[in-house]
Amino acid sequence: MKKEDEMLDEYDFSHGVRGKYAAKYHEGVNIVKIDADVNEVFPDAKSVNEALRTLMRLMEKSPKSA
Repeated sequence: MKKEDEMLDEYDFSHGVRGKYAAKYHEGVNIVKIDADVNEVFPDAKSVNEALRTLMRLMEKSPKSA
């Protein structure tokens, strides 16, 4: 392993909690990568979810295509 790949001395994990998110991860994870241009308009999960829920409502109201 190269020297630059090793952990640096200034990294402090003394207050870390082992397995903090393990249970949540085990339940299931759904991660989606957002492109940079979309991220500029929707910078966080709340705004993305809001936009998608609005789209879902609009889709429910529009007539189904044949």
